[in-house]
Amino acid sequence: MSTPIRRLLTASCLGLVLTATALQGSAQAAAPQAAPSVPPSQDPFYTPPSPLPDGKPGDVIRSRPSVFTVDPFGKSPYSGVKSWQVLYRSESVKGAPVAVSGTVLVPTKEWTGGGKRPVVSYAVGTRGLGDECAPSYTLTQGMDYEELFIADALGRGWAVAITDMEGLGTPGQHTYEVGGSQGKAVLNMARAAQRLTDDGLGEGPVAVMGYSQGGTSAGWAAELAKSYAPELQLKGVVAGGVPADLRAVAAGLDGTPFVALMFMAALGYDTAYPDLNLKGYLNDNGRKLLESSQNVCLLSVDGVSTLLTTAFKKITDYTTSNPLDTPQWKAALDSNKLGSTAPSVPVFQAHAGFDEIIPLTQADALHKAWCAKGANVTWKVYQIAEHATGLVESEPDAMAFLTDRFAGKAVQGNCAG
Repeated sequence: MSTPIRRLLTASCLGLVLTATALQGSAQAAAPQAAPSVPPSQDPFYTPPSPLPDGKPGDVIRSRPSVFTVDPFGKSPYSGVKSWQVLYRSESVKGAPVAVSGTVLVPTKEWTGGGKRPVVSYAVGTRGLGDECAPSYTLTQGMDYEELFIADALGRGWAVAITDMEGLGTPGQHTYEVGGSQGKAVLNMARAAQRLTDDGLGEGPVAVMGYSQGGTSAGWAAELAKSYAPELQLKGVVAGGVPADLRAVAAGLDGTPFVALMFMAALGYDTAYPDLNLKGYLNDNGRKLLESSQNVCLLSVDGVSTLLTTAFKKITDYTTSNPLDTPQWKAALDSNKLGSTAPSVPVFQAHAGFDEIIPLTQADALHKAWCAKGANVTWKVYQIAEHATGLVESEPDAMAFLTDRFAGKAVQGNCAG
């Protein structure tokens, strides 16, 4: 990646919330309300047929041409890329069929790398809980903070498929950080991209890439791939800033400036596992927070307000008793803990040395667990990075790793190191 782009990405990550909030206000005021610009909550495209048509995971339910842009003002299409929004079949963490939305991006330039064009199933980081946070929408608005990473992958000639994940865009609450659901959505997004007849991709090589929430998704895709999607020609997985153990992450977030992320995950788990009965643990403050934050997007005025008003709060400020102390909540979180299955393909796992949001220790435990099971893992810690800059610092290594995997080069991880 060129130095100017890396500088822009760094600035984007460091000024993430304030910059995107300001741009959002300007862009929404000027945006015409044509189909691609209508938020998902107002767009019938995102409402699946009921019941879902017969099919299998990864089948495309519907699709339409779209626009990928990095221009938040004029919405000018990104040159040399065709874009589609899709609604496709996936599965919940419990195996129930669900409809998930997403985006497929394909360079118009002919692929000359031999064989079929590779597909990167790109798992995004935290967006929020509201449908307007869905990447399939924000990528049409020039309002997605990972759009330049996606553009970098497109510039290498790869197709990129981006899932919105369960409940983000489509009706229902987003199952935020429920890894079993997210991993399936990522693998089924790759299937959908290859089954979409308009994009001409067919069954070629696949890779998965994600950071932060996307790191959880990528890690779960790595663990599930062999049993859940054996037909995919998965060549490698990049998982960065991985929240691998949500109990450890919650303990690290409690009482910090980023505790809102833990509260979001609590709502995500309560959605995926209704028997957890989150409301039964909440006091008046907790019920007010739940009511006000169910549709919040982090990169919005409401999102910034939620981050600020909850900063340095503790679980005990919002509950009558701590749900994380109960066997039910522990079991749900533990069932979505990474590390129980060795990925069947090479993995590049990255983490920031000064990550203030996702503890390094639990990510290190994941890499060691995978290594102990015989996985091929390349583990790298970026010693002077924090969480957001870790995304930027690891990107060149991540892209180089995937380039080598698509080229068929062998890699020997550093588990023994």
